[in-house]
Amino acid sequence: MGALRKPFLLLAMLALVLAVGVEVGAGLLLGGGDAGAALVGSAGDLGVEVGDVSGVSEPSGRGTGYLALIDAVALWTTGLFCLGLVLPERIQGRVQGVATLIFSIILIIVAFVALIVAFIELMIMVSLFLAPPFGTLAYLALWGFFPVGDAAVLLGLVLLLKLAWAGLLLLAQPKFLQNKGLVLLILTSLLCTVVLEFLHHLLPVIVVSILDDLGALVFAIIAIIWAVVLLIGSIPAIVKAIRATAALRAEPDPHH
Repeated sequence: MGALRKPFLLLAMLALVLAVGVEVGAGLLLGGGDAGAALVGSAGDLGVEVGDVSGVSEPSGRGTGYLALIDAVALWTTGLFCLGLVLPERIQGRVQGVATLIFSIILIIVAFVALIVAFIELMIMVSLFLAPPFGTLAYLALWGFFPVGDAAVLLGLVLLLKLAWAGLLLLAQPKFLQNKGLVLLILTSLLCTVVLEFLHHLLPVIVVSILDDLGALVFAIIAIIWAVVLLIGSIPAIVKAIRATAALRAEPDPHH
């Protein structure tokens, strides 16, 4: 592939690690703010008296955290590039297939569980929201006041780090553009981040949690698809490694 600029590759890995770190930590960074006053106002619009609701807080949402499921694939792929800097090609070829197979299976399981959780929560949200007045009030108390501004800041940071990751990869090796799978993975990651930001601003704030959870559901499905692609792609590498090992064992010992 020609000369590989190692510093740019390592910086690309660092940028993506930071992006995934922000996504994983989004549950702690978002939400928790007092939403009691907003709930009283919405309840007043519905003509319902709710009394003291000082304990109501903003939800953290799932969408930003679920982006990490997709970016785990990007992180793994970039990590394999970096692994080539420290391992001989012969050893890397043998390790890569098996490690990717294990990683893809784990990711499929995790993403599938996350998919079920998001689906169940989405069904609860919709059911409560469509059951006025008390079901709607219960929905508002739990999910009705999504921190759109805070989420926008985090998603902006994540998008910036991902753009840096993609740019640094190209600086490390322009021929990465010839890797259609890598280009598609980069576009998928960037597009999902932009779509989530769009969903957060699509409708009034009281229904943003529903859209956020819907986005999380889609991200889990996309992560499963990419994990299956990784799994399928690991099989030829495993077969090649097995054949190479068998050929080495079949060679006669020159000392005998």
